[in-house]
Amino acid sequence: MRRTSRIIACAVASIALIAPVQPSRAAEPPRPEARRSITDTTWQWPTAAQFRDVFRLADYNTRVVVIGVTLLGLASGIVGTFAYLRKRALMGDALGHATLPGIAAAFLLLETKSLPILLIGATLSGVLGVLAVAGLRSIPRIKEDAAIGIVLSVFFGIGMVLMAFVQQMRTGHEAGLQNFIYGKAASMLERDARLIAASALVVIAGSLLLYKEFRLICFDQPFAGAQGYPVVALDLAMMALVVVTTVVGLQAVGLILVVAMLIVPPAAARFWTDRLFGMTLLAGLFGALSGWLGASLSALLPRLPTGAIIVVCAGAFFVVSMFFAPQRGILAGLWRQAALRRRIAMQHLLRALAEFEELHGRPAPVSGDELRSRRRMSHAALRAVLARAMRRNLVVRDADGRIRLTDDGRVEATRVLRNHRLWEIYLIRYADIAPSHVDRDADEIEHVLSEQIIRELEASLQTLAPIPPSPHVLGDRP
Repeated sequence: MRRTSRIIACAVASIALIAPVQPSRAAEPPRPEARRSITDTTWQWPTAAQFRDVFRLADYNTRVVVIGVTLLGLASGIVGTFAYLRKRALMGDALGHATLPGIAAAFLLLETKSLPILLIGATLSGVLGVLAVAGLRSIPRIKEDAAIGIVLSVFFGIGMVLMAFVQQMRTGHEAGLQNFIYGKAASMLERDARLIAASALVVIAGSLLLYKEFRLICFDQPFAGAQGYPVVALDLAMMALVVVTTVVGLQAVGLILVVAMLIVPPAAARFWTDRLFGMTLLAGLFGALSGWLGASLSALLPRLPTGAIIVVCAGAFFVVSMFFAPQRGILAGLWRQAALRRRIAMQHLLRALAEFEELHGRPAPVSGDELRSRRRMSHAALRAVLARAMRRNLVVRDADGRIRLTDDGRVEATRVLRNHRLWEIYLIRYADIAPSHVDRDADEIEHVLSEQIIRELEASLQTLAPIPPSPHVLGDRP
């Protein structure tokens, strides 16, 4: 009895939450936010409970959309990796625009809003666009980018003409074909999500089965042809997977933005790794996360278009990768350049002190002004490099402020000076540089001397007399 009463109470509470409450005449007037209309453009930021429900996929419609676009992003990232490396980035854009005539023609011929039929029309039109690009590319006077541009613009123009006829039909406005241009993932049904899931599994399975062949034609197509691989058939198979991904992604992000799901995740993954397998996994991960985050944010902010938010999330992953990737990121590159400049300045300082001692035939301290005048360095730059050298116990200052090498600094300076002399020998012997000018040329490239070249030149160093430094001892330009 107690359990039955609890069930009845929960049911009553649920009905009370769902059913609208009609205020009585004596009730207070509704608050301003309750009188919202379709023309209201004010924002209502989601609450913590809404965040929790969306990211837990509590709502059925949200769950269908999020799962569908996540699988779409996963498949797009994986197959897009090969298209990106194959330099077919714009092919996805041309393919997306080429699907519009097929969608409009399917509706004009059959007058049905059935999604599978519309997607079949999009597929046929997309395949025709890919074949058109391949045919135009085979013409000697037409480059690949020109062929893609021709197909993209012509097919899209034909599609817009057909769309004009669709809008003049009695059922034209009911077709909802504009959703295929800009995308509308919020209207995705369970059968659409199942179609996307099945297509994603086909694309992922095809990419894994042909992984070795795709890798070969992406990096060395002539070698693949010489080994007997059907390069043309493999290229068409890759484009077929791109066609499948593009067609099923039309409803989610639209034909204008679908190319972003194919290209942006692989481009972001390229910053993180040099290995194809790792890049493929990262591209799939970035694509899936873009779909998940974009659909979730669109559920929280329903006034924003889902497809555009998904692409913006993918762009955010690209920007983060471009700046913060540890090897290829912009910040990592700037850090390496700064470290290289600091190392070069340190090596120039040590070599200058070593050559100064070599000229005097004994350990001789040098003043900071003399160093600065010969190196043409500013006071701040000299103080910075001296501070680093003193922290590493490579140089010390005497009581009168003059600078000299320590024992550890002299060992390091001897190594730097030896590398400089090896470069001088290399430039004289192999680059035909005059000995009177070789000092300055070696000063510019000595910091990239590899260990193998060092071992080869050390033998030559034993048979040649030391090369005197040029009048600009420290390698300065006049």
